[in-house]
Amino acid sequence: MSSQKKIFGTDGVRGTANVEPVTAETALKLGRAAAHVFKNLERQSRGRGKHRIVIGKDTRLSGYMLENALSSGILSMGVDVLFIGPLPTPGVAYVTRSLRADAGIVITASHNPYTDNGIKFFRADGYKLDDKIEAQIESLVFSGEIEKIRPRAELIGKAVRIDDALGRYIEFVKSSFPKGLTLEGVKIVLDCGHGAAYKASPCVLRELGAEVIVYGNQPDGKNINENCGSMHPEAMCRKVVEHGAHLGIAHDGDADRVLLCDETGTLIDGDDIMAIAALEMLAENSLAEKTLVATVMSNAGLAAAITAAGGKMLRTDVGDRNVIDEMLRHGFNFGGEQSGHLIFRDHGTTGDGLVAALQVLRILKAKDQPLSQLARCWTRFPQLVTNVKVREKKPFAQLDDVNRLVADAEKELSAQGGRLLLRYSGTEPKARLLVEGRDPDTLAKWSRQICGAIQKQIGA
Repeated sequence: MSSQKKIFGTDGVRGTANVEPVTAETALKLGRAAAHVFKNLERQSRGRGKHRIVIGKDTRLSGYMLENALSSGILSMGVDVLFIGPLPTPGVAYVTRSLRADAGIVITASHNPYTDNGIKFFRADGYKLDDKIEAQIESLVFSGEIEKIRPRAELIGKAVRIDDALGRYIEFVKSSFPKGLTLEGVKIVLDCGHGAAYKASPCVLRELGAEVIVYGNQPDGKNINENCGSMHPEAMCRKVVEHGAHLGIAHDGDADRVLLCDETGTLIDGDDIMAIAALEMLAENSLAEKTLVATVMSNAGLAAAITAAGGKMLRTDVGDRNVIDEMLRHGFNFGGEQSGHLIFRDHGTTGDGLVAALQVLRILKAKDQPLSQLARCWTRFPQLVTNVKVREKKPFAQLDDVNRLVADAEKELSAQGGRLLLRYSGTEPKARLLVEGRDPDTLAKWSRQICGAIQKQIGA
């Protein structure tokens, strides 16, 4: 670890379980460092007793190891631990607030296979850590400074298990659905991905009156995301048709994202959900600043639909944290990603797959329309993605022919509501070009010319 400069990535610490940095040894150090930082953010704990940190997890085998290591580190610093067991990531964020804890930790690798795991932190208000606090924790871990801080034996923390955490989250999620509305008469295929939502989602949907056919609700520590859930939604789509259901819902491992399926077996992704919900919120005048926040990966047709309805769409870099940061900066209340991370800030502080599904179900019931019809509220623009192998990643601004062609293409595409995105791959020696617009022939023309210029100047 001494050669590493950073362990926090774009969404906490993540990697192969039992390989640095996702080891028991590093988890213990992270627990110690995090406890020290959170204890000193506010001298008085939120619960008026000892400072407390909530620890939740998904269903991975390695969660037991990391849970115990983290808690040992936290307790050694004189901070209490509240174990809440397997719960969706948004559930951990909510319970952290509900229990008035000083921080929350969720042990999960989200949509990754069971061999991976990760550690994500939440502040007391349920939002993810900012860079400054992450840097403080990292500094303590790598400097070894935390080893010198040892509370006396009588000041060591204690751990307790919170038995009603699941119930708290279930009631919280149900509160996001209108009280006078039920899901009676709605048949739903639900795929929990053998992940953290295997208890919460079936319970919420059934308590609201739906007929629920559940899959992916028998986690064994190794089957999370395996040929199921939102990583493999084709299984959900097939089962919706087989059972004659009204729709399907599929979660990833920690249930902070969701994909849907309409009654015909057609996949409904994050862009579809954002279109359905944002257009309804515009009509209700409940979309803050009439603005939807999405990422650079969302289809240009989504922006066109929002604009045509009198709203606007802002784009951020990929990552739900970037979306949330933009929402917090300007007071926006809805945003998300094409992948199915949807953040309804009126109902939570982070992406919540179950809350997102309920917002679509609310609209479906209120309009008395099938999901396939709701999804026709927008038109997806044709999209063309091309990769070019390169021998060097020279800044595009230094490639004159490429720069000129990109400028000309952006001018023509933007006139028809389209767009262009040119970037280098972060993991491969490739340039990636995405063009979107209303006319496929125009997309093919610009893709051919721009990629040809890249190939000529820096092609491998």
